[in-house]
Amino acid sequence: MQFTDLKAQYTALKPRIDARIQQVLDHGQYIMGPEVAELEAALAAFTGARHCITVASGTEALLIALMALDLQPGDEVITSPFTFAATAETIVLAGAKPVFVDVEADTCNIDVALIEARITPRTRAIMPVSLYGQVADMAEINAIAARHGLAVIEDAAQSFGAVYQGRRSCALSTFGATSFFPSKPLGCYGDGGALFTDSDTLAQAAREIRVHGQSSRYHHTRLGVGGRMDTLQCAVVLAKLERFDWELQRRAELGARYRELLAGLPGVGLVAVRPDRDSVYAQFTVCVDHRADVQAALKAAGVPTAVHYPKPLHHQPAYASHCCPECCPVSTQLAAQVLSLPMSADLAEADQDRVVAALRGALA
Repeated sequence: MQFTDLKAQYTALKPRIDARIQQVLDHGQYIMGPEVAELEAALAAFTGARHCITVASGTEALLIALMALDLQPGDEVITSPFTFAATAETIVLAGAKPVFVDVEADTCNIDVALIEARITPRTRAIMPVSLYGQVADMAEINAIAARHGLAVIEDAAQSFGAVYQGRRSCALSTFGATSFFPSKPLGCYGDGGALFTDSDTLAQAAREIRVHGQSSRYHHTRLGVGGRMDTLQCAVVLAKLERFDWELQRRAELGARYRELLAGLPGVGLVAVRPDRDSVYAQFTVCVDHRADVQAALKAAGVPTAVHYPKPLHHQPAYASHCCPECCPVSTQLAAQVLSLPMSADLAEADQDRVVAALRGALA
């Protein structure tokens, strides 16, 4: 059993993917080839955002968004500590300070009720994370940001395709930043990502930053990075985008089926999905006690698992100085309990049944 079944996905899409890759090999424009602009137009149309800028990775998307905001030393960005390191990493790389706000125990997303108390005169932006495929409370976050004149960057690395109050993830705030890492809901075959915004000015800044700050060839108007997404990777995403609506539907069905099969199982906590949004289930994550024992039992039964994430960022050596160890207790508790089960659009229901049976056995 695969944790994320990319082999089955490729088998289903092989003719389209192979043809798309062959087109790139034929024209030979491996950097900024025509597939780049084609993908950007398709993704902008899909999300409803005015602009899409493809970039080298989800990490690069966050960094470029922060650089486009022209952060200054001493500026602060509010975010969640219960996330992958790239969220805080990019804030520090941009010269700012991450300010951690704890998460909700049921959704694992940033607790909006705690944000305003952490805003200072140095705060420049809020960076909520749409964890496990569900968007955070963006309406409330945007309202807080508007009151204080702040930008909002949605870290949507895990939520591309998700819907919040009738609108798509990545088109909900100042910037939306997503990842096309192979295991993401929409993935390429290497690193890749995209940045979304409705602002013409910020979009232009992001486009310049991704090519070393160039506004035209060899004319560098700002500090930049080598942040382009390869043409080959854009071609892969274009092929996968053709059946992405089906994959989103299938993820929703499999997520609902997991929830039904696990409902009421003693010792298993399910991540809540709010009624005004959905989840694309980038991971299907549950909470269990004695995780190491449960994980070992599942491994013995042939069921792969993962932990997203075993240590919150305020406990990581690189970021511990930005927060006290006790300041985000919910994140600390979740980090000790979360366990991700096999999940992808091509997960067979028979394998899903095996996962649930193995989990029941591990908790017995």
